[in-house]
Amino acid sequence: MNMADALHPPHQAAAVVTGPRDLTVANYNIHTGFGSDLRRRPDRTRGVIAGLGADILALQEADRRFRTRRGVLDLPRIEAETGLRPVPLRHRSGRDAHGWHGNLLLLRAGTVEETRTIDLPGAEPRGAVVADLDIPGHGRLRVIAAHLGLTGRARAQQAEILAGEVTADGRPTILLGDLNEWRAGPQSTLAPLYARFGAPGMGRSFPAPLPMLALDRIFVSVEPQDFKVSVHADGAARIASDHLPLVARIRF
Repeated sequence: MNMADALHPPHQAAAVVTGPRDLTVANYNIHTGFGSDLRRRPDRTRGVIAGLGADILALQEADRRFRTRRGVLDLPRIEAETGLRPVPLRHRSGRDAHGWHGNLLLLRAGTVEETRTIDLPGAEPRGAVVADLDIPGHGRLRVIAAHLGLTGRARAQQAEILAGEVTADGRPTILLGDLNEWRAGPQSTLAPLYARFGAPGMGRSFPAPLPMLALDRIFVSVEPQDFKVSVHADGAARIASDHLPLVARIRF
């Protein structure tokens, strides 16, 4: 076991007993519905989402990458089956797109106070969604959903921008996404986020059939009373995408 594994165990127990005050937050890069079997099966993706039990869910690659950038999911059916509804966005990547540069944020219950979209610098089209929410039993939160670039220089610039989005009024800020950084700790390209948030919740989530890299992270700006993180590898999750979902149970 290396030092990164010691600091961030790659797999914590998936069965976590949650109390009434636990907030379940999840992140999932759905790879536009393409599984490791090279088949696009949005119905399979929907089944994995239903199994997460998330109150807040951030998705990456929820839209096709080219032409109309059309969304790949049946969002009304997801809402009917899970209660998760899309957080409304003023700007989307295309007329038929679900989200912003493939980033989509879903919410089970609560009030959406404000949302914003951010263009992130770099050669690739990357972005983030910022949502100020009021969640019953948890109060006011800021949630940032992001998908960072593949090059180290771009990731460092993008992380610096997102670190500046932490609220100044003491509300918890949760940042989650596919951050495309395999190294753990403040020596990585995510150094600005470590400096602003502290250590994230993480686990080996990529590639889904045989996960070796912790590319997905969940950062929280205030120290929670309880913060349990697990990689969701049940059912179809190992074949439905190239990433496994990352799930956090948080109690403030």
